[in-house]
Amino acid sequence: MYVIKVKGIAKIPSYVQLRDDKFTLLAYFRIDRPEKALEKIGLGDKSDYIMEIIQDQPFGKVVEIEL
Repeated sequence: MYVIKVKGIAKIPSYVQLRDDKFTLLAYFRIDRPEKALEKIGLGDKSDYIMEIIQDQPFGKVVEIEL
């Protein structure tokens, strides 16, 4: 799975994209509201791990994670 952190500007908030190995978009959510999106794709139990990675990740960089 791949994680991309996208920086928002002005009134547009920052977002996170989760993509599978074929780079298909699985989830797209605001950094400050991940719960509903992660529950929807079945990763609610791994939200702490995913958010920990996102906090340390620079904007615009694609990071591969293993779940």
